[in-house]
Amino acid sequence: MSGSGLIVSSLAAGYARVPVLYGVSLTVDPGEFVAVLGPNGAGKTTTLRTLMGIATLTAGSITFNDTDLAQRSTQQRAALGVGYVPEGRRVWASLTVADNLQAGALGAGKRVPRGEIAALVDEVLQVFPALKPRYKVRAGMLSGGEQQMLAIGRALMSRPRLLLVDEPSIGLAPVAVAAVVEALHALHGRDGLSVLLVEQRMDIAAEICARAYVLNRGEVMQSGPMADLYETLTADYFGGAARRAP
Repeated sequence: MSGSGLIVSSLAAGYARVPVLYGVSLTVDPGEFVAVLGPNGAGKTTTLRTLMGIATLTAGSITFNDTDLAQRSTQQRAALGVGYVPEGRRVWASLTVADNLQAGALGAGKRVPRGEIAALVDEVLQVFPALKPRYKVRAGMLSGGEQQMLAIGRALMSRPRLLLVDEPSIGLAPVAVAAVVEALHALHGRDGLSVLLVEQRMDIAAEICARAYVLNRGEVMQSGPMADLYETLTADYFGGAARRAP
């Protein structure tokens, strides 16, 4: 693989007979952090679900590091280096933090030596030190912020080259949002990791990503540097939520 990153061209997708996306095109270069912004119902989550092979692709192409993903299963995409953090966290509540993380290392269907799993866990706990004292606690007993850290950490256990992160701030208290944003900051420059971040709040996305695409009604309406989008986007998209970052 040449490391050409993610190239999405004219993506159309949806669920059963209900179309959601209409010709979405975007790119994410190796090591780049890019945001997908837009109001509720814009197609942001469907974009990530299509890239991961969960929503139904009806037209267009998805290429990651020169490999065509369109006909690959979700597990095959994970094995090729695509990680996914779904909206709402969806950790396994009955399992401990340790079990959730270890399961993340096996999610791509690869055999991972026990020693390597231990090293991966150590790396995740360095990014999310708040999980260390909670390591043997059931995930259902964690706070919302801790569960979000665990969901991201679980995805990191497969050593993804591209991490798809869906609405990490949703439902979290401000202090938890700040901790998650700080952790995502810490991933910059990590082994060439790229991130495609879905967010409704521009202020949060601007703290993490330098570039963004704005979706509305399943189409890309604008794209460019975050600084430029702050100048041009109006409350029509975000209902006043697009506050300028300090």
